[in-house]
Amino acid sequence: MEVSKELKEKIKRIRLFVMDVDGTLTNGKVFYSKNGEELKIFSIRDGMGIELLRRGGIEIGIITSENSPIVEARASKLKIANLILGSRNKKKDLINLLNSLSVDKSETAFIGDDVNDIEVMKLVGLSACPSDSNKNVIQIADYVCSKPGGEGAVREFAELILVNQNKSIILPENW
Repeated sequence: MEVSKELKEKIKRIRLFVMDVDGTLTNGKVFYSKNGEELKIFSIRDGMGIELLRRGGIEIGIITSENSPIVEARASKLKIANLILGSRNKKKDLINLLNSLSVDKSETAFIGDDVNDIEVMKLVGLSACPSDSNKNVIQIADYVCSKPGGEGAVREFAELILVNQNKSIILPENW
């Protein structure tokens, strides 16, 4: 994970890691059961990346336009307290989150995949996107993951941050 000096400087400041969900934590596909229940697929590896960030002292958040009990359940499983569902203005919601956590935008990383994430990506200190993101998002991201959404992009971005902050990407025995 060789990174430029400029990117390394941005990474060093990160204290908060915020994610979009659909297309980032998931592959962007939604399945419906015959009863109309919505189903999404999440990567266990992305979940471990989130745990590694937490153990590295980085606060975690989710901001999504979805208002889904599935996302709520996943956030609960990953112990993510900073959960904003149903966002219609991600930039405003992120600013409110930053104020509540006393974190500066320059200390914030965000990973998103679509046009509704662009304003947030422009605001934060470090932005990333999965490899299969919208082309407009790819053009403005500080870092484009080699992995697609829902298939390890979040883990890749998490490890990039941790490694460049000289923090462990390995859990201790009996964690």
